[in-house]
Amino acid sequence: MQFDFSRLAAADRYKLMSASITPRPIAWVTSLSKAGIRNAAPYSFFNMMSAEPPLVALGLMRRPDGAYKDTCANILETGEFVVNLVAEADLDAMNFTCIDAPPGIDELHAGAIETVASIDVAPPRIVSAPVSMECRLKHRIDVSDASTVVLGEVTVFHIDDRFVDGERLHVDAAAMGLMARMHGAGWYARRPDMVRRDRPAWADFCEQAR
Repeated sequence: MQFDFSRLAAADRYKLMSASITPRPIAWVTSLSKAGIRNAAPYSFFNMMSAEPPLVALGLMRRPDGAYKDTCANILETGEFVVNLVAEADLDAMNFTCIDAPPGIDELHAGAIETVASIDVAPPRIVSAPVSMECRLKHRIDVSDASTVVLGEVTVFHIDDRFVDGERLHVDAAAMGLMARMHGAGWYARRPDMVRRDRPAWADFCEQAR
């Protein structure tokens, strides 16, 4: 079956893409308005884009009237945010911050989510997150009246000591138990079954083909 996206409504495109492009990592974004009001919200239009410079990308959907949601407004106003990754133990707290609260509500306070001061940016990071990345806005793309994409440069990377070998920089990703976004409303993935394939080498391929 084929779909001509130029003829499909945005809601239908969203339905097809978000249900097919899975699992997606979750950025639990904390930000701060110029007035000092904290905000927390999860985004699954998120991923790593580069290591040099260290960049992450966020796709931020707008309100139906085209207005920026708090996270996007705060990032554009201050140029700062923190991406916290979501462990299974934080699933309910993260889900609470999806709430359709009116603008200006501090979801961290409402959800009794513990934070700690960041080092390089004003927004706090979430204490229980296994990984938190302090970010500064590198670039914004207003792709439409419905969506803005931001690139953030990671300036400070926090990871729980339990999950990293500080000398080898080996991360025990499986032990972190990170959650991922799946198809449809309310569905998440945890501790998925994994398979391993080493990257092939061209020289080995040529040798075997002889």
